[in-house]
Amino acid sequence: MNKTQLIEVVARETGLKKKEAEASVNAVLAAVTDALVGGEKVQIAGFGTFDVKTRDKRIGRNPATGASIEIPSAKHPTFTAGKSLKDAVNG
Repeated sequence: MNKTQLIEVVARETGLKKKEAEASVNAVLAAVTDALVGGEKVQIAGFGTFDVKTRDKRIGRNPATGASIEIPSAKHPTFTAGKSLKDAVNG
């Protein structure tokens, strides 16, 4: 499912017009993004948790030359599925 399909489902399930459903989906995604950028964890009961983790800097290897390179530390978003979501997926 892509974003357009998600908007169509939200519109159908809520009775909203597609433009309203799109605004709602965009608002939710923006709120999650803003919270993660601000260092907050986003927990949605019955669905899961969005969080930001930090990868430490490390030494990597350039595959073309074999030379060692330092890969800087970086933040990356993570998602951990909640029990209800896991149970639904596993049937």
